[in-house]
Amino acid sequence: METIKKICQGDVRSASRLIRDVEDKIPSAKAKIKKLFPHTGKSFIIGITGAPGAGKSTLIDALIAELRKKKKDIGVLAVDPTSPFTGGAILGDRIRMQRHVEDPGVFVRSLATRGALGGLSAAVGEAIHVLEAMGKEIILIETVGIGQQEIDIINHAHSVIVVLVPGMGDEVQTMKAGIMEIADVFVINKADRAGAKQLHMELLSMLHSAPAAPENWQPPIVMVGDVYKPEAFADKIAELEKKIEEHHTYLQNSGKLVERIYRKTMVEINDALRANIMEPIMYKLQESGELQSMIEKVKNREVDPYSAAEEIAKRFIK
Repeated sequence: METIKKICQGDVRSASRLIRDVEDKIPSAKAKIKKLFPHTGKSFIIGITGAPGAGKSTLIDALIAELRKKKKDIGVLAVDPTSPFTGGAILGDRIRMQRHVEDPGVFVRSLATRGALGGLSAAVGEAIHVLEAMGKEIILIETVGIGQQEIDIINHAHSVIVVLVPGMGDEVQTMKAGIMEIADVFVINKADRAGAKQLHMELLSMLHSAPAAPENWQPPIVMVGDVYKPEAFADKIAELEKKIEEHHTYLQNSGKLVERIYRKTMVEINDALRANIMEPIMYKLQESGELQSMIEKVKNREVDPYSAAEEIAKRFIK
C-alpha cells in the first residue's frame, strides 16, 4: 500500500492525512493502522502533563530544541481542547512551536479531545503508532491540561513529566488526587515567581513521606525559571533533558520499561475490544431508537441500568 510506504519513509502529508482520518473515524484508517503496526514500537514516548497555564507548550518547544542538538528525530502530539464550532483542535499549542515547523526532523500534530476524558484524545494511541512508523526516535505528548483526573497519559508514555507552577493556590493539594503519583520527573516552571521555594519544599516533603525501595526511581525536581533569561533557561532545559535520559536508562536497566510497554499494550487491546464490540452495538441501538427508549426507562426508574445492560449483552454477545 502506497500510503504505508510513504509514512514509513517519513512523509509528513501522508502521516497527517492518516491521523486526520483516524480522528474522523474513517473506516479505511483502521486497515492502514493495522498495516503500520509491525513498523512500530521503537520510539521513546514522553508525556508532559499539568494544569492549564503551567507552561507545558513552552517547555516542549525548548525541549525539542535541546533534543535536536543531539540530532534526535522528534514527533510531537499536542492534545488541544475541541473547537465548539468545527470539532477540531484549537491550535494554541502548535502556535508556540512554530519555529520548528520547517525542521524536517520535527513533526508536530494537534489532536482534539472531542469529549475524551483523562486529558488525551481518543485517537492518541493510533497517532503514536503513525509517528513510530515514521521513525521518530522520541515522541512528546502534551496533554490538554485538565487537573486532577489527567492521568491517562501513564497508559501511553514511558516517562511522565508533571509540570507545576507556583502561585496557583495549593498546587500540591490540587494535584494530589492521582497526577502526583504518575510523575517520573517534576518540573516547577516559572520558578522565579514567589512561592516556588515553598512549592519545592512541599514536593520534597510529599516524596519523602512515601518511602520507596532503594532501587526504585526517585523523581527529581527541576526548577525552570524565567524564559526571558535565555542562558539560565537553556541550562535548566538541558538539566531537564538529562533527567529524562537518566529515567530512560533506569527503565531499561531495571526492566521497568518492559512493564510499561506491557501496560500500554493491555490498554491498546482494551481500547480495540471496546471499539470492535461496544461501538457497533451502540450504533445499532442508536439507529433503531432503542437507546433513547432505554435512557427514558432508566431515567424514569422503570428499569435499572445493570439489567438493561445485561439484556443487551445477552442479545448481542453470543
